Amino acid sequence: MIISLSGYPGSGKSTVGKLLSEALGYKRYSMGDFQRTLAEQNNMTLNEWNTAEEQNDAHDRMVEAYQTKLGQEEDTFIVDGRLSWFAIPHSFKVFLNVDPDEGARRIFEHAKRGSRPNEISYKTVGEVKDKAAERITSENKRYKAYYGVTYDNMANFDLVIDTTNTSPEQVAQQIIDKMGTIA
Repeated sequence: MIISLSGYPGSGKSTVGKLLSEALGYKRYSMGDFQRTLAEQNNMTLNEWNTAEEQNDAHDRMVEAYQTKLGQEEDTFIVDGRLSWFAIPHSFKVFLNVDPDEGARRIFEHAKRGSRPNEISYKTVGEVKDKAAERITSENKRYKAYYGVTYDNMANFDLVIDTTNTSPEQVAQQIIDKMGTIA
């Protein structure tokens, strides 16, 4: 089974993806990490990268083509990315929702620990919240223009989980439980 994880910034996609990978023994691909690497290679922050992508769809299309190829060539893995559900329509599609304040707090804590070095340095959680909102708008603008979709239309998903007050372990277990009912 292929599991695609999408969700808002700070919702826990990467963390939950790692937990699922460990629990299920599935390989994991992170499109967020892939985008961060591309941004870093181009001496840009992720926000700068996303803004630049509004002018040129080549990088977005490369990421979606990569995911599509994965979905055609492999049967069992986890992928986290905004449009993973779109690139791999036969996947088990999960959207992780989060309150914007909590998502911003999580991102701020990651930034303080230096776990995502090519993201900008934030001074406050409020600044993170503003940048996350800009990122959502930027990404949905691009995806609507390029593919005719937005990544946060809940009708596109098999399972939607609000992670605001739920631990990553509980979220991963909810996904595993739901998979058991459809497998």
